[in-house]
Amino acid sequence: MLMIPPEPNPSSVVIPDLNDIASWQYELPDALIASRPTENRDDSRLMVVRRDTGAIEHGRIRDLPDLLSANDRLVFNNTKVVPGRLFGFRTDTKGKWEGLFLQELPDGRWKITGQTRGRLQAGESLTIVPAQLADDANQFTLSAEPLLLTLNEQCEDGSWLVTPSQKQSAFELLDAFGTLPLPPYIGRKVADKHDQDRYQTIFANQPGSIAAPTAGLHFTQELLDRCRQQGLLTTEVTLHVGIGTFRPVSTDKLSDHHMHAEWCRVTQQAALEILLTKASQGNVVAVGTTSVRTLEASSFSHDSDGWSGSTNLFIKPGFEFRFVDKLITNFHLPGSTLIVLVAALAGYELTMEAYRKAVEQRYRFYSYGDAMMIL
Repeated sequence: MLMIPPEPNPSSVVIPDLNDIASWQYELPDALIASRPTENRDDSRLMVVRRDTGAIEHGRIRDLPDLLSANDRLVFNNTKVVPGRLFGFRTDTKGKWEGLFLQELPDGRWKITGQTRGRLQAGESLTIVPAQLADDANQFTLSAEPLLLTLNEQCEDGSWLVTPSQKQSAFELLDAFGTLPLPPYIGRKVADKHDQDRYQTIFANQPGSIAAPTAGLHFTQELLDRCRQQGLLTTEVTLHVGIGTFRPVSTDKLSDHHMHAEWCRVTQQAALEILLTKASQGNVVAVGTTSVRTLEASSFSHDSDGWSGSTNLFIKPGFEFRFVDKLITNFHLPGSTLIVLVAALAGYELTMEAYRKAVEQRYRFYSYGDAMMIL
């Protein structure tokens, strides 16, 4: 006898509250968090998520040229991660300090954030030591001119404005004293030689980020060449990833979360290329959530003048995308603004199903992990 299952009782269907941060959690085994990249950039796996059918397929990032169409345009974030993680001690008390360089102001002062025991006071200084000596910071013998950061004033967000004792540019001093600020789940305080190469994209040329635009880490020059041979077009934009990347949503409701502002730019040439692609019915394929935010925050909808400025745009389900048609991205932390952004494009149910499949199929997660493409 053919048994026809009963229709579900509508009253028993639980509709998730997408404003509730609990709706954006998922179970992730620690073993799936990638602490090292694949041997080659394009060895990464690629999950293909098709919005029109709900199908989820599995391949490799090197399959990308065959999944897109001629005249589709890949948009990359060309930001470069600066060695902004710093180590040292409070000059007077010798208490250990570690923190992050955030930006250099026009007057030469730096904006930094950090942690130490006790409460920092305006007027005191921090002695910064080369990052490779981080574990012995307060035993460090100054054999060369030290870098002192004099604390001027504390900002409302808890960061400090400081004056460096040496007159070189911030990036020169960071090269001498800092290290790449790897995410905490990677498990290394100080980036090693392998990280120096693999935690930068091959098109990184605009210094300013404290984290990599990780979807771009999968691309090799060979893969880019194959994409172009297939008729795919490429454009670069810039968004300097800021401290918000390391700060999870700490509120119960997404509507209460404050996004930290990040500086981004779309050049006049890039704006023209994007508008031409949209006009010719090609697809704009954002490589990474930072490229999405840059494009959608920009204001070149009706002209090709380009745009630059700071954005705290929070992209959530219900957002109307003006430019982005498709997305290549890594797998993001539970309860993060990035998984929310992905769901704004792919839909909540399909996004969470993709993450369940990724765990089931043992994809590698986070910065050095695998990728998904939303078509």
